[in-house]
Amino acid sequence: MLSVRDELGIELVVLELHELEVTEPREDFALEVARATQAARSGEVGPAGPARALYRRFGIDPTRVRPSSEALLRRLRKGEPLPRVNSLVDVANTMSVQLQVPVGLYDLDKVRGDELVVRLGAEGETYTGIGKERVNVAGRICVADADGPCGNPSSDSARTMITTDTERAAWLYFLPVGDDDIDRTAELIAVFGRGLVRMRV
Repeated sequence: MLSVRDELGIELVVLELHELEVTEPREDFALEVARATQAARSGEVGPAGPARALYRRFGIDPTRVRPSSEALLRRLRKGEPLPRVNSLVDVANTMSVQLQVPVGLYDLDKVRGDELVVRLGAEGETYTGIGKERVNVAGRICVADADGPCGNPSSDSARTMITTDTERAAWLYFLPVGDDDIDRTAELIAVFGRGLVRMRV
């Protein structure tokens, strides 16, 4: 059973995904990628302001350390393609771009302990990012398990990343999203991740 403790008073939306069948990037997801790309280039996406405000609330400059949602948006607006990783991460990236809400994804079979905690990173805390060197989370919003930080709204960790072996995962929206957006998320997860979704409060 997934437990997420929020020490920062962020209005998280937490989804627990189970019975997943994550695959390599699927060709039939191309329409969703095209939809997200078109929305990004036409400006028909959610506002970037709330994610920036979340960072500023904790003294983080969002122009130096960008929310993942805005980083993806900027990439698409420069004409670069949306990264294709696997069937579940691809869903997260398209939803994040369109809503302009950072998404955190964590393989629950790699998480240590029985809860994830959203808190500020302590001095000296870092982790190995996905495709990156060390990610510094000192004084920044982070998600941690019993072994320490494993993600933040800018970059998830290699330790708990989603792979084609993932069967259970936590999906965190770092800002409030509407019921229709949650329904759409669950629909895409069911189709492309072959998984079921439970809401966590």
